[in-house]
Amino acid sequence: MANTMRYLATLALVLLCARPAALTQGLRTVNPDVERRIDSLLALMTLEEKIGQLNQTLVDWDDKSKRHAVTEAWRTDLRKGLVGSVLNCVGTRESREVQRIAVEESRLGIPLIFGLDVIHGFRTVFPIPLAAAAAWDTAAVRRASRIAAVEATASGVHWTFAPMVDIARDPRWGRIAEGFGEDPFLCSAMSAAAVRGFQGDRLRDPSSLVACAKHFVAYGAAEAGRDYNTVDISERTLREVYLPSFKSAVDAGAGTLMSAFNDLNGVPASANPYTLTAILRGEWGFRGFVVSDWTAVTELLAHGIAADTGEAGTQALRAGVDMEMVGGIYSAKLPALVRNGKFPVAVVDESVRRVLRVKEALGLLDDPYRNCDSVRERGEILLPESRAFARTLAAETMVLLRNEGKLLPLDKNLRTLGVIGPLADSRHAPLGPWAGMGRPEDVVTVLAGIRAAVSPGTRVLHAPGCDSTFADSAGFAAAVSVAAQSDCVLLVLGERNDMSGEAASRSDIGLPGVQRALIGRVLTAGKPVVLVLMNGRPLTLAWESEHVPAILEAWFPGVEAGHAIADVLFGDVNPSGKLPVTFPRSMGQIPIHYDARNTGRPFDAASHYTSKYLDAPNTPLYPFGFGLSYTEFAFSNLSLNRSAIRRGDSIAVSVDVRNSGDRAGTEIVQLYLRDVAASVTRPVKQLKGFQRITLKPGETRRIRFLLHPSAMEFPDARWQPVIEPGAFRVFVGTSSADLLESGFNVE
Repeated sequence: MANTMRYLATLALVLLCARPAALTQGLRTVNPDVERRIDSLLALMTLEEKIGQLNQTLVDWDDKSKRHAVTEAWRTDLRKGLVGSVLNCVGTRESREVQRIAVEESRLGIPLIFGLDVIHGFRTVFPIPLAAAAAWDTAAVRRASRIAAVEATASGVHWTFAPMVDIARDPRWGRIAEGFGEDPFLCSAMSAAAVRGFQGDRLRDPSSLVACAKHFVAYGAAEAGRDYNTVDISERTLREVYLPSFKSAVDAGAGTLMSAFNDLNGVPASANPYTLTAILRGEWGFRGFVVSDWTAVTELLAHGIAADTGEAGTQALRAGVDMEMVGGIYSAKLPALVRNGKFPVAVVDESVRRVLRVKEALGLLDDPYRNCDSVRERGEILLPESRAFARTLAAETMVLLRNEGKLLPLDKNLRTLGVIGPLADSRHAPLGPWAGMGRPEDVVTVLAGIRAAVSPGTRVLHAPGCDSTFADSAGFAAAVSVAAQSDCVLLVLGERNDMSGEAASRSDIGLPGVQRALIGRVLTAGKPVVLVLMNGRPLTLAWESEHVPAILEAWFPGVEAGHAIADVLFGDVNPSGKLPVTFPRSMGQIPIHYDARNTGRPFDAASHYTSKYLDAPNTPLYPFGFGLSYTEFAFSNLSLNRSAIRRGDSIAVSVDVRNSGDRAGTEIVQLYLRDVAASVTRPVKQLKGFQRITLKPGETRRIRFLLHPSAMEFPDARWQPVIEPGAFRVFVGTSSADLLESGFNVE
């Protein structure tokens, strides 16, 4: 104890002498005082203590005691300074005790950083990220992330492994649910909003949660949509499609990034110096740290680029993976390799600096117990105002895919309403994958929301139709009986929450199991049917769209699912969501995305020898940016303030948008751009702007976009942004497939 106290006193003196005059505002700029402080601390550390900062360990949960299982062996590692971060330690009681051991019983008392997957809410679970992107509302994404940060930090967490900013264009990939869709521009906007929401205005604020943009990089391009699979893409595709959302997160101040599981063009992402060092740190100037995904360093052996664990560890750390999640290779192998001269201590030191830099930015070096306030924990989680916003956001994310005969909105005074489907009364499905600390008992089911919304005189009948495995058709007869007794039927179908997310790839993305057959049987009752979908990916719905008059895509909406779905179905909220990802007609169209490049033989119905299918159209079932409303919007008078500009100039684009229907509604005005002829082939159109506007019936508003030079840029052969002279086409409208068109020239 005497030695411990002596070293703590020495550390306190070092930190006091090196303490910056002003608290750091983040990680984007170099603060010499902070760097001196970190170097002073680094000078006190043994090699094992340095490598300990690069080691993240897991705290297991003991179901018997209902507490984290803190073993004596693990306590010993904490006391020796061999742990830098802890995963999945939640709750102020647990985190304070673990932090106390690290700070008060280790030689140098360096605090831990506690990490947790807070993907779309902590206890207040919001819609999944793919759904949030459907709102096209960066302010809402930022607010949801801020609420999640407040709740998580109140429970002792410092660091979230979010946002997931992987572009995903193959809906078979289960983790498409965790990201913001197929488009780099939309994903970049949402990524920056999420980072700013998590981290707040100042990282030292106790309610600020360090963000971790993941998975770096191109994980969403996994071959065949199969999770963890290999990725082989061109440098241009990497630069233009998969890197921009990460650059946006870094520019927004993200303190950390996570390396991906996949290999990229033959080099695993968790041992890739080109992406982790040359691009991330060299080109972008990133100053935070990179953490591996779960055991990704160990998996370098399975990838076949490392012969043993020591080689795996050195490759990952040299490439730029600063902290290893769970695997333990760094701690087990690196000390001996450094001492034997087989690995440079300077590389270790630089990674330790990055980790300490984030801890300092959070204020942990000054206040290790900053997130261990039990009073705050009791008072800031699952607040009524947080639930109210969850309801608002969930309704905003829903996309009306079909509404023949204006079946929706429904009348709350229906005599009898049938609610059918295995997800109608589910408390688990609405939470979706990676639901943080969300609890099923917090969830408002669809059935409960419908019953709360209808008039007292409306009779609500319910039948599951099939069980949650979607395999048993024994309930079909009861479902048809309910439909026959009803004036209208709501079918609540889709995926279980565990059918999307990590390790949840699907080879067939139609409605699982017997659900399509259930629809067919219910339709035989001859009653109006509304299909409400809960799912974490685009589904192939060609048959459903042909046979069901109204379809509402509700995604996985979170804890307020039932209320939010009822709000939209009964017209208290006019749906405004737009698809952030393309819905294919069939599996054979995958991958399909709106911003494809043209071919030398684009489709021409009059010519056989053009790019097409023999058995299906090229077009999707529902295009990117699509979504109906209970009102109508008309676009007119598209104009540009100039017909020609010089390189480096901006150009203003204006359009009139009129609510031509009979109720107020929100439209998402979308702007796309095409470079007509360039030195490399360009996409047929690319999203370059969007605005959410709310109009009263009959109201017209002139909407203005300013296209900055960056909108016209693309990477040249040296991967530098270039604007080439020539013609550009501008498109503005209600979706990627419904647009007005104009043009200008760059001289």
